[in-house]
Amino acid sequence: MLSEKEKAEIQEELGHSQTRRAAVPEALKIVQRHRGWVSDAAIQDVAEFLEMTPDEVDAVATFYSLVFRRRVGRHVILLCDSVSCYVTGYNVIRKRLNESLGIDLGQTTADGKFTLLPASCLGLCEQAPAMIVDQDTHGQLTPEKVDEVLARYT
Repeated sequence: MLSEKEKAEIQEELGHSQTRRAAVPEALKIVQRHRGWVSDAAIQDVAEFLEMTPDEVDAVATFYSLVFRRRVGRHVILLCDSVSCYVTGYNVIRKRLNESLGIDLGQTTADGKFTLLPASCLGLCEQAPAMIVDQDTHGQLTPEKVDEVLARYT
């Protein structure tokens, strides 16, 4: 069930949207911001609130790679695997993240602290190789810098 705060925020978003369908991406972001991810139950709740079918809302949720449809860690790491990042050290950075966290892409650490996800482009080519942790960008990565970044989030 959507919280009163979630409903109020979605209702406000509806005021900025021409149609209910246009409000779906923002509604999903609102739910994710409050809950950390978007469950099947949340899809149902958003659909009911927006007077749409769950399939219509789920189609939007599954289209956007940054709408998390399963639980993620407290900190989400988006590792850029674009051409720029790939040629400037992606494999070395990925290996260091795998070793330091004990997980591979698409996985979450056992303690629930970190989820590591690939990102096709972060728009940080001038800082390649790069990653985003939560909302923070980190570029010109080296294995040592990866360790420093991870230490900030523990």
